[in-house]
Amino acid sequence: MVAPHELQTLLGKHALWLKGRGGARLNLPLADLQGVDLSGADLRQANLAGANLSNAVLIGAKLDDADLFAINLDRADLSQANLAKADMRGASLRGTKLVGAVLRGADMRGGGLLADNQGKGLGFATNQSDAAQARRNMRGADLAKAKLNHADCTNAKMGGVNFAGADLSGANLTGAQLERCDLSNANLDNCNLKGAKLTRALVYRATFRNANMEGVALDEVDLRDAVVEAAKTVKGQEMLSADIREALRSHTRWIRSDGREGARAELPGADLSDYDLTGFNLGAANLRGANLSGADLTGVTMVMTDLAGANLTKANMARAYLDGANLSRANLAGAKLAGSSMTPVPLRGPDGQPTGRLWPTNLVAAKLVGADLTRANLTGANMTDADLSQASLRDAVLREARMEETVLTGADTTGAELPPR
Repeated sequence: MVAPHELQTLLGKHALWLKGRGGARLNLPLADLQGVDLSGADLRQANLAGANLSNAVLIGAKLDDADLFAINLDRADLSQANLAKADMRGASLRGTKLVGAVLRGADMRGGGLLADNQGKGLGFATNQSDAAQARRNMRGADLAKAKLNHADCTNAKMGGVNFAGADLSGANLTGAQLERCDLSNANLDNCNLKGAKLTRALVYRATFRNANMEGVALDEVDLRDAVVEAAKTVKGQEMLSADIREALRSHTRWIRSDGREGARAELPGADLSDYDLTGFNLGAANLRGANLSGADLTGVTMVMTDLAGANLTKANMARAYLDGANLSRANLAGAKLAGSSMTPVPLRGPDGQPTGRLWPTNLVAAKLVGADLTRANLTGANMTDADLSQASLRDAVLREARMEETVLTGADTTGAELPPR
């Protein structure tokens, strides 16, 4: 085991080395540092491959770009530590505390060490036969029952990591590579998994309550025994079927060429639930009866789009352009329509000249229970028989809107500009 005074001397030299003032890089592969207190220590770029730091205290330590290949950090406390871009392949972190730690870009895939590389010193095991001789974890770092509450794991490489029983609540896992991970019984409540890859991950009894799962790759993932209450699970555009992708691309060409190229999207009854459709122009598309529940349509243009009878429950349509759209009998319960535009569209004749007629947005018999229409512009919209119970119409504009038999029970109309009734 490295003596305390010797370790302090090495840390001093490492500090000088980091500043480019001589000294020497901290080089302690396979060192026995069990239980050592390195709180706040600057260990950036240090070589601790294969070292034993079980039960060590590393609160607030700086380990950016450090070589932690196959390190043993079982039961260590790395709360608030910075491990950005650290090489943690094959590391063991069973029961490790990583509350608020930064793991941005850290590599936690499988790997192992060979203590004697045929007389050449420390070497790396890169396959299972080599690893059979070594301290290793070729399946990925072992973080079983580790505490990673609010840890920042943005873009971390964690393929094959064992997170069984780990607490990842509130963690930022945006873009993290979590393929083949064991997340059984793990707590991922309130974490951000946007764009993460969980392909073939094991999620038995894992909890994802209120987690952001937008664009998460869930190929071959069985969610039946997982808890996903109130999780936001918008799927990325790359997960759209090939025929729907082509229909939307062709529709874009049709819009941009003013009908000379491509073709109008004909997608009646299509299942587009929970998809990220931002960036598409869906103007004049045929989406009658389509399932768009939970879809992200933020800022999307849907001018004159046919959405009659469509399921848009809990869809995010904030700041969307729905001018002249047909939403008759559509279900928009719980939809987010704050700042959206649903105003009449001036009609033009075959010669392209204005006819003087207006085509209003059609919300006849639409269900908007609990919808958020804050600051929405519904000027001239036909809302006959629409149900806006418990909806928010704060500061909304409804000048000249038709509201015969419209239900407003429990609706918040504070600051709204309503037509005379």
